Amino acid sequence: MTRRFAILVALLLATPAPAETLRDAIAAAYAGNPQLAAARARQEALAETPEQARALGRPILSTGASSGYDRLGYGTSGAATIDAALPIWTGGRVRSAVRAADRDVAAGAEGLRDVEAAVLQGVVLAYADLLYNQQAVEVARVGIERLDRQVAEARARFGLGQATRTDVAQLEAQRATVVANLADAEGALAAAEAAYRAVVGRDAGVLSPEIPPPAALPEDRAQARRAAETANPLLLQQRRLVEASAARIDQARADGAPALDLAGGYGRGVRIGSGDGRGYPVAGSVGLALRVPLLTGGLIPARIRQAQATNRAERFQADASLREAVRAADTAWASLTAAQARLRANIDGLAAADLALRGVRAEYGFGLRSTIDLLVADQSFRAAQLAVASARADMLVAQAALLRATGRLTGSAYG
Repeated sequence: MTRRFAILVALLLATPAPAETLRDAIAAAYAGNPQLAAARARQEALAETPEQARALGRPILSTGASSGYDRLGYGTSGAATIDAALPIWTGGRVRSAVRAADRDVAAGAEGLRDVEAAVLQGVVLAYADLLYNQQAVEVARVGIERLDRQVAEARARFGLGQATRTDVAQLEAQRATVVANLADAEGALAAAEAAYRAVVGRDAGVLSPEIPPPAALPEDRAQARRAAETANPLLLQQRRLVEASAARIDQARADGAPALDLAGGYGRGVRIGSGDGRGYPVAGSVGLALRVPLLTGGLIPARIRQAQATNRAERFQADASLREAVRAADTAWASLTAAQARLRANIDGLAAADLALRGVRAEYGFGLRSTIDLLVADQSFRAAQLAVASARADMLVAQAALLRATGRLTGSAYG
């Protein structure tokens, strides 16, 4: 396999050392992708909800002031008060609200993991597409250079009477076809560069085709399935949502339970009349406040039934997410297996096409092969080059899909 890959690199690339690796692209996108930054900011906002829920069980202190005019002759008066309340018993409202908020945050964290994986998968897709198009342009350019030499050789043979005008025309027609292929390849390359710049955030140089397989790839389909069942971010997110919806059932029930607060207040009033500024006596109070819902018009039972129905829906959705996670792992594994087999076969085909082209060119020089034989061999060689490049890009895409399905596509997945 090492010898075959060396042949691949030697035949596909006639360019200087690559300037950017897949790891470089992933690092750049991970640090500056705006979609990923927005998801992180939303998760930071969501992380504040448990603290808000806990605040419902903590002391509250407030102050207030008022002023008005008394038309009965007392003049203008004002008052200032300080009020405090300490929840002693909330009937489980705070506890269930905190548990639901914690589960929401955990679900959001799994959702953020999937957004990160989606962005990184987009980087791999853009990298693979750009790499293929760079190689397609290079294949066309090298093919034109090779055909230029063959056209010049055919013209020289025609001048010596060893070839016909038809032979020259056939080679010139093949060259024109490859020139058109180069124009198409350069257009596709420009589009791939734009897509790469959008997801990575910067222009790419010549990409490196040497990408080691990620160490986190599952060894077989069974392992891929197990990983998907235990680590797929969307599946874990849905399971956390099930837990959050269960906590909201308790929260709805707690709305019908008694609540007990320790409450107190302190205040003083002042009468402002004729400039004397006389004050009213200072007033203060402290005591217990008990709230017992007796009749809510069916609101609380309706909320409980609603929370229970939501919980059932989330459970069904969790079952669907499990199936989808396993399906994604199976599909990615099948795609990766096919791409690997196709790459091995195409590398063998490329080596054979290279040998055939060299042999046909040598035999053509001795008049043992026709121009058609030479053109067919040249076209087969270029097709084999593109087939290898395409299979390698497909393998990169399948690897990223499998890593995402199994919850292993992270910023460190490619080293």
